[in-house]
Amino acid sequence: MLRSLGAEVIEADALGRELMEPGQAVFAAIVERFGAEVVDATGRLSRARLAELAFRQGRLAELNAIVHPPVIAAQVRWMDEVFAHDPAAVAVIESALIFEVVRDARARGETEGVLADWRRRIDRIVVVTAPDEVKISRYVARMQASGGGRYASAESLEVDARDRLALQVSDAEKAAQADYVIDNSGDLASLRAQVEVLWPHLREASNQTAQARSLQ
Repeated sequence: MLRSLGAEVIEADALGRELMEPGQAVFAAIVERFGAEVVDATGRLSRARLAELAFRQGRLAELNAIVHPPVIAAQVRWMDEVFAHDPAAVAVIESALIFEVVRDARARGETEGVLADWRRRIDRIVVVTAPDEVKISRYVARMQASGGGRYASAESLEVDARDRLALQVSDAEKAAQADYVIDNSGDLASLRAQVEVLWPHLREASNQTAQARSLQ
């Protein structure tokens, strides 16, 4: 929706998948850390096996420590390119794990830099909220519709969703740190109306934060 209004948008999950393709340094680092068992018959990483290791065998922090730094470095490069082309652009990073990156970096003992402080790379935070049960039902429906859950029952997909939510910072904690909060518990029309109210505020705030404080 923000893209349709004129924002430049990058999706962290898609970027992460790109960096995890064979031939990429992230791919090699994951295989070195987790072993050949995470590579499927096509030579690519098995997302199902990685999910099993990360969410049900307690190795998410190991995986994130490999993936997050290069993903965020790529986001910063992308933002530099966007603003070099248009200093007044609104550059949006769509990501589920902005606060989790900070949490994990600080757990590793990091106190400086873009991993340990989101304010050094992001000017405004928009948190999109919905009740957990709504998130879970949407996840199950999306996985079933996309074929990603073709080998899993609705019950096992629900368990998977709950495992993932349990490792994320709660919406309440995120909302307390956010500049804007959007309620996504309703339909698309309700969501669109909130986004259209938000957009002028983002346009007004664009590129108003000192470069020394963010985007470095």
